[in-house]
Amino acid sequence: MDRATELELVERAQAGDQKAFAALIREAHRRMWAVAISVTGSAHDAEDAIQDAMISAWKNINRFKPEARFSTWMYRITSNAALQILRKRREIPDDQTGYDDVDSSAPISQEVTSTIVVREALNTLGDEFREAIILREYAGLTYDEIAAHQEVPVATVKSRLNRARTKLKEALVAAGVDSPH
Repeated sequence: MDRATELELVERAQAGDQKAFAALIREAHRRMWAVAISVTGSAHDAEDAIQDAMISAWKNINRFKPEARFSTWMYRITSNAALQILRKRREIPDDQTGYDDVDSSAPISQEVTSTIVVREALNTLGDEFREAIILREYAGLTYDEIAAHQEVPVATVKSRLNRARTKLKEALVAAGVDSPH
């Protein structure tokens, strides 16, 4: 979506036009999903995060500043909603969540196994590192956009990404997953 169309839709949404807001969400939805699923590791939690993000965005649409892209604003809200779901999940003991460890002896595809290993490796990172790598690799945000999202200098983003990639590589090697070339 070009910038002029986006700004027009934002203006209409801020005036209460739900169809304009829906059009903005449709444009950002695929990448919102990528952020939510990457943070939560669960389709159910990702859907909840997106719902929470859309509700929050609609309630706060008048706070949106047109200097930023609407999609960047939505990724930030989605990321925060997903992290909030994770925080709530951590408050519940694992034996009460219904979560069982994956049976590694069960025959499942290599792709699914790799996805699970990557998610587990992501979960070993601190929140700010996991968020930075997800926003960069899954949402495709620039260093500047991540810096604005995390409210840190670009140099900090670069450092976080470097440390996150190093820790991910170590976790993947330890799990026996070949690193990509």
